[in-house]
Amino acid sequence: MKILITGASGLIGKALQRSFTEKGYQMLLASRSEAKDDKHIQWNVETGFAEEDLGRLEALDAAIHLAGENIAGLRWTDEKKKAIRDSRVFGTRTMIEAFAKLEQRPKTFIAGSAIGFYGDRGDGELTEASPSGNTFLAETCKEWEAESRRAEDLGIRTVLLRTGIVLSKDGGALATMLTPFKLGLGGVIGSGKQWMSWVSLDDVVEIVNFVLEDEKVRGAVNVVSPNPATNEEFTKTLGEVLYRPTILPLPEFAVHMVFGEMGDALLLDSTRVRPKRLLDSGYKFKLPDLRSALEQAVK
Repeated sequence: MKILITGASGLIGKALQRSFTEKGYQMLLASRSEAKDDKHIQWNVETGFAEEDLGRLEALDAAIHLAGENIAGLRWTDEKKKAIRDSRVFGTRTMIEAFAKLEQRPKTFIAGSAIGFYGDRGDGELTEASPSGNTFLAETCKEWEAESRRAEDLGIRTVLLRTGIVLSKDGGALATMLTPFKLGLGGVIGSGKQWMSWVSLDDVVEIVNFVLEDEKVRGAVNVVSPNPATNEEFTKTLGEVLYRPTILPLPEFAVHMVFGEMGDALLLDSTRVRPKRLLDSGYKFKLPDLRSALEQAVK
């Protein structure tokens, strides 16, 4: 296979590179930097690909678009929120515009999205058929996906990966949690009743490979374990895996005070997501159980 990847230097992008290398796939890695070899191609969120580079995109088996401004960090300023939205919406737009100019377009477009699409939904179980929420992340994901779906109008099979909390010690939410938890400073956040829809990094890689190979899979796909956990359950299990106490809670008012809107979205919002499309398609999770997934992630 010949596969284009954006966001290849991120947590998921690096894991996919390892997997594709083992499979002997040919990869083309897009980034802002000037191409240093035949494996790389220069791409800009605002301006896309240079006209002279478009020929390198001909006859791709797949394009995997993962690039986007990191949503974590401290408080979201208006500038940060604009960067989060624009990097996804405009970045995807330039990608589709490049595809439209090709004589041989990619067979498959696998586009990043997130379970933030659903917003804060309490205890309700959510599937790919559930409507979007009305939070900043939900609106961003909705616009992001709308741009990605334009690939369908070009005759390209399009898959939208609504990814949950990816468990890995090398990046993402878990990597941020590990230091305080290892110091015995971990604890329940807010009420602890909010749902966390998680997925192991191993399963993310396997799911992308599954989607690449199964041409029947189209549209939105919830990339989450079939066993979401409440924050209280997640906290208790992580503490047990690390052999550390989890007795220092982070009250809701403290989350608001320190992190503002970002804290609400990433720490307090409740999103209980089911991977219905994957299960219906016959995908078998490698690590469906939280304890085994955390043990694998932190070892």
